[in-house]
Amino acid sequence: MKIVTDSAADMPLEELMKLGITQAPLFVQFPEGEVSSSDLTPDAFYDRLETMRPSVPTTAQPSGGIFASIYRQLSETDKQILSIHISSGLSGTLNAALAGSEQVGSQADVTLWDTLTLSGGERFQVLAAALAVKAGWALSAILDRLAEIRARTETTFTLETIEYLARGGRIGRVQALAGTLLHVKPVIRVDHADGKYSTVARSRTISRALTTITDHLSAEYARTPLWVTIMHGRMADQAEALAQQLSATLDIVRMETLRVSPVLGVHTGPGVVGAAVVPMALMQDLL
Repeated sequence: MKIVTDSAADMPLEELMKLGITQAPLFVQFPEGEVSSSDLTPDAFYDRLETMRPSVPTTAQPSGGIFASIYRQLSETDKQILSIHISSGLSGTLNAALAGSEQVGSQADVTLWDTLTLSGGERFQVLAAALAVKAGWALSAILDRLAEIRARTETTFTLETIEYLARGGRIGRVQALAGTLLHVKPVIRVDHADGKYSTVARSRTISRALTTITDHLSAEYARTPLWVTIMHGRMADQAEALAQQLSATLDIVRMETLRVSPVLGVHTGPGVVGAAVVPMALMQDLL
């Protein structure tokens, strides 16, 4: 079985290569042309983004044709493909993958999976699937585990400004914070029910927002042993502060810090920091 995902999962290249995961590119559309998110380093992207203000670039998912090409190529060695993608509540990527699977027809046996999340939360599901394939799990068992991980993963973050969400049209249920409240630091989570953004709380400072994230995750997981991924755009100091707060409060078995990819950074700006959290029990037997 082959695993396909997209660049919204924020997976390091070495991780993709080690686990044999194929990544479909999402694109950043600048006025002068379209660039694959994979071809942009976070810092180069954020430098460029900040010089464009108040305008912002847009994003685009892979076409159905790109997915069809990926599926055809992979089917030459294994017809069974599990394609795992960013929340359908935030992107049209899953629909593009569906179109691609329809184009290849019986040439490949493609199963599509909606993670109902993004970034580190999406990555947990992709990792679990790839590790389960290596361990010889059947597709039905993998999908059962992905459903458990999807239901128990929390992806929560804060922003220096919701200006980028508002300009990019991704504000959704966070829209109540718009207008005169652009200076508020919202704490946002990805809702398990539909994979869209919802507001946990509003803070006046990033420091207070990090405390709110910590309190929210503590209430959710209590003393559960956890795998935590800290995520940030260009907020290394705040990412370290969040890591320290969570380490002092939660039972963390494993933790890493990753950068938010440019294709997600379009909608958050450089001032994003947060965490994706999953119970370690749902990953431990796969490691």
